[in-house]
Amino acid sequence: MLAAALLLCSGLAAALTVRDSDGEHHFARAPQRVVALSWEAAEQLLELGITPLAVADADDYRKWVVRPTLPAATLPGGGRLEPNLELLASLKPDLIIISPSLLDMRPQLARIAPVLYFDAYRHDHDNAQVARDIYLQLAGLFGRSALARQRLAAMEQGFARLRGRLQQHFGARLPTVDVVRFASPAVAYLYGSNSMPVHALQRLGLGSTPQVAASVWGVSQKKVVELGSLRHSVVLYQQPFEQAGKLFGTPLWRAMPFVAQQRFAAVRSTWSYGGIFSLYYLAEAMTEALLRLPPRTALAP
Repeated sequence: MLAAALLLCSGLAAALTVRDSDGEHHFARAPQRVVALSWEAAEQLLELGITPLAVADADDYRKWVVRPTLPAATLPGGGRLEPNLELLASLKPDLIIISPSLLDMRPQLARIAPVLYFDAYRHDHDNAQVARDIYLQLAGLFGRSALARQRLAAMEQGFARLRGRLQQHFGARLPTVDVVRFASPAVAYLYGSNSMPVHALQRLGLGSTPQVAASVWGVSQKKVVELGSLRHSVVLYQQPFEQAGKLFGTPLWRAMPFVAQQRFAAVRSTWSYGGIFSLYYLAEAMTEALLRLPPRTALAP
């Protein structure tokens, strides 16, 4: 009896433990076949050198998220709100990772494979810190903790290099920067506190106009005309914006203070609601955009 108990305890100790948003889960071995049904989960896996079997809305990931690159071998797993259960079952995965949008489907998914659920974006926690925590949890599950620590350290060095480039370009007085994403020629999302773009700006040593986050993603929906209140900052907009031609040529837009004073620039497609390394990709893309601006023009009057 004692021997059996000791054997059981030994087996539990050897098991891999991971904590998701529901608590601890134990795996006898690292999963080999993984499906990611959220883009941030796909990012976290790719940054650990793990290629998911399938990713929800994979084609849109390649358009909007872009980095890290999703390999061609990764299959579209259906939609982020409506995954292809038949396809997923045929892939025989060892693990499925989901976000809150699929909580109602967890029982169905759990019949296919064990499910981990990560509530990565919320009002009541630091979204950037939680992204880091999730990355390290997954690294432990896959036996890649040393790699994860090395990559996080390299990211910090990358932030330092980007800060140096901005200081060299602008001098000691760095600009205040605000970031928007356009929903249409009439509506924009302005990134505020607890958003990944603002966290990235902070890592670059840049400030932004104080904006209380109005959603779990750290964004506030604004009428485009309201952006005129951003009178003393550089404004960066995130691509893609397929209707740019319908807005940027209008008298309303040309009258915006940041447009008239050449304090406006595009940021290449970089996802704003991703895993921990999206911070660096955002910082890198925003730095590139800022370096295209004349140093003195980009400073508030």
